[in-house]
Amino acid sequence: MASNKEITRVQEDGKRAKRSVYHQKRKEHEASKPIVEARAVTKYARISPTKARSIANSIRNKDVSEALQILIFSPKKSARIIYKTLMSAVANAENNFGLNAENLYVSEIMINEGPRMKRLWPRSHGRADVLQKRMSHIYVTVRDKNAEK
Repeated sequence: MASNKEITRVQEDGKRAKRSVYHQKRKEHEASKPIVEARAVTKYARISPTKARSIANSIRNKDVSEALQILIFSPKKSARIIYKTLMSAVANAENNFGLNAENLYVSEIMINEGPRMKRLWPRSHGRADVLQKRMSHIYVTVRDKNAEK
């Protein structure tokens, strides 16, 4: 980004441009680039991240149609949640950015840990154990494979 002459901070007279002018030029330059990816996020999904990552690893870098087939036929709970997020990312790509769904692939999928609900589990002799119900944040990014060539 710094190698581009049109968005450098130094002007022709040798003085530095104001920060606001620099950022405005940078945003205009970013806006002129074609959009080749779309994202979707599911937050606070009630599944532990370790269980969700096993499915996420199986669809990473696959075509969207192949990834959807894997998710449809998987019996796991995380597959249903990731399926909805992937469909949302594909819909965002089609409706917001005008990308073709047939040319998309899952470029990035991340399962991060969300907050934990802590519940008490009664034990013998008046004691209690803490039961942690984990949550996940799911991030799916789809990219257009034809635009990268």
